[in-house]
Formats: sequence, C-alpha cells, structure tokens
Amino acid sequence: MLPTHFGVTPDGALRILDQTLLPGEERYLTLTTVDEVAEAISVLRVRGAPLIGVSAAYGVTLALREGPADPARLLAACDQLEATRPTAVNLPWAMGRMRAAVHAAAQQGRDVAQAVRAEAEAIWAEDRGMCEAIGAAGAVLLPPGATVMTICNAGALATGGMGTALAPVYVAHARHQGVSVVACETRPLLQGSRLTAWELTRGGVPVTVITDGMAASRLRRGGVTCVIVGADRIALNGDTANKIGTYAVALAAHAHGVPFYVAAPRSTFDPATPDGPAIPIEERRAEEVRKIGGTQVDAPAAAVWNPAFDVTPHQLITGYITDAGLLRAGELSRLGM
Repeated sequence: MLPTHFGVTPDGALRILDQTLLPGEERYLTLTTVDEVAEAISVLRVRGAPLIGVSAAYGVTLALREGPADPARLLAACDQLEATRPTAVNLPWAMGRMRAAVHAAAQQGRDVAQAVRAEAEAIWAEDRGMCEAIGAAGAVLLPPGATVMTICNAGALATGGMGTALAPVYVAHARHQGVSVVACETRPLLQGSRLTAWELTRGGVPVTVITDGMAASRLRRGGVTCVIVGADRIALNGDTANKIGTYAVALAAHAHGVPFYVAAPRSTFDPATPDGPAIPIEERRAEEVRKIGGTQVDAPAAAVWNPAFDVTPHQLITGYITDAGLLRAGELSRLGM
C-alpha cells in the first residue's frame, strides 16, 4: 500500500509525513503557517519537485489563517516559498499560478481567499492526474519480469500522486507483470535507500538497494531493462537536472546500451531555460556530506562540495515519459517547448 504522505486537515492545515526521519520513524506533522511550510521544504521534510509545488501552493493558503485575504500578504507568501529551493521548476510554476489567481480575483472583485484555495486544490488534482498518465505511458516499456534501475526518489513520496519515475513500476506491478527495481542509495542523503526502498516495499514491489558506485557494474552485468529517473527541471533542449549521481548513471547506461528514460509531468519542462548549463544548481550544507546518521565520516579539515543536483545532457536520454505520452528529444515541441 502506498503511503498517505500528504494531506489537508478539515480546518485547512497541511499534514505531511516528515521524510527526514524515514525509514526509522513515521512521524506526521501538522503545518499551520507559511514559515512552517517554507522550513519543511528547505530541510526536505517534504521533497520531490512535484510535491514541492503542491505543498507550496497549499502553503500560500496558510497565509489566510493569519488574517483577512490581503493580496499583498498572499503574494509575499509566494515569494517566501519560491525562494526555498532554486532548482525544481515546479516551485516557481506553482507560485506563478498562485500569484495569477490572487491578481485575477482581486482585479475582478471575486473572493480572493476562495480563489487561492481553489487554485491549490487544482494544482494537487492535476498532479495526481499527471502521475497516473505517466504511469500508463511508461508501463508499456516494461515487459513481464522487467527490472528498472532508478536513483533518488521519484515515487509517491515525491509527488501528490503515485509518482513519476516509479509510476510505470506501480502500474506494471498492479498488472502482475513481475517487475522489480534496483535502487541506487543516492548519497549524501540516501533518498534511494531510505525512501524509494521504503515505499516500494510498502507497495509490495521487490527492490534491491545498491550503492551509487555499483550502478555501472550492475548495468554491465546485464538484466536491467531500462533506467527511469525523475527530474527537477527539463530545459528547452531536453537537458535534465535531477539528483546528484543521475549523470553518472546515464553515462553508464549509455555505455552498456541500456535505455535511459526521464519521467516528469509537463510542469517540470521549462521552455524559459535554454539548456542544462542555464539550470540553477542548488548547493547544500557541507554537514550533509560530512555525517551519516550523525556520525562524522570525513576528515574535519577537508573541504566539501555538495551540489544537490547534476545535469544529464539530452544526448544521453532515450526518451521522456510524460503525461502527454512517451516523447523523444525532438518531440518536446508537443509540450510547448
């Protein structure tokens, strides 16, 4: 059974599963302020490009709990939430929609509070629908007995629905096709071993965890049907930003003739970004690399470089699994790219 990791309480607060504590503890948090949502996104209590967008949209609605539906305060909430993570384009996409809803309601004399809540609900509903469409489009790539390699977590925990990269897996599993997954651990924060393996086992899907450095050897060994990863931003030319380590997996897949697919909803495609080098890459605290589970694992005097994402050039990508179907690099114009 897939986790119920995101929801809205009857009084409009957010209820999230704190993903920083998995798999050791399942702790649900109730968020009632814009500041709390911003903190949750910043420290990865809630994460994954689609779910960040959905969470931020509902975060804007929490400004309504602080007083009357003042457009200036709602727009300030959009600005605050958009500043939390720079790489995932779903975040500015969602905040753009929320700003537009505020402006339109204010200019037309409509109920601003009602418009803001309706737009947040629409963003979440659309994300669920896009996940289902991605699952259907990608499942055709998985014959009975297929083995899929992935990195990071692009499953239910990363979205408002059933996931992006893992959605085809869940669809194939529901059809009793005997699909299994090889999950790279995803250093430094272990989203693969902590989150992907946790939700797949909860969903009854066989999964094998490997360290990131084992991916090339596992692909060389054979038996991997394809690699499917998620994305935080896809540029106009098809270059893709995803969790650090994805580029290495793409290179290894290319070297061993294994198809490499990127699964993402239309909200992740960014025609305003021309190519990979133009994608802003978030750099995070050195402490994330220096420690594992609170234990120091490096020499304290050593320097640390900790980019959260890398860019995979479009030449290494076999295709894009989207809510508009399976697309090749030259077909992205179908998404308005």
